[in-house]
Amino acid sequence: MLVLPPELTHRQATACLHMLKQGLRVHRDSTVVVDARALTVFDTSALAVLLECRREALSEGKQFAVQGMPPALAGMAGLYGVDALLAPAH
Repeated sequence: MLVLPPELTHRQATACLHMLKQGLRVHRDSTVVVDARALTVFDTSALAVLLECRREALSEGKQFAVQGMPPALAGMAGLYGVDALLAPAH
């Protein structure tokens, strides 16, 4: 499981994406799950990071899911029409 930091804004986006991509490289499961429960401070950059992480996972033939997405971030994903791409983990 990959874990998002408590804060993910434009300022942290590049470093966070780099960290997630490194995690993807060593991730062996068929489904990549990103845990967003710690996320408390974020902007639309968090969506961009999650979408890029999803793209990377799919390019490696893996499924992608997000666990514990904060309601405000889920609402933002719905507003931008990408909520279906960031499905919750089961």
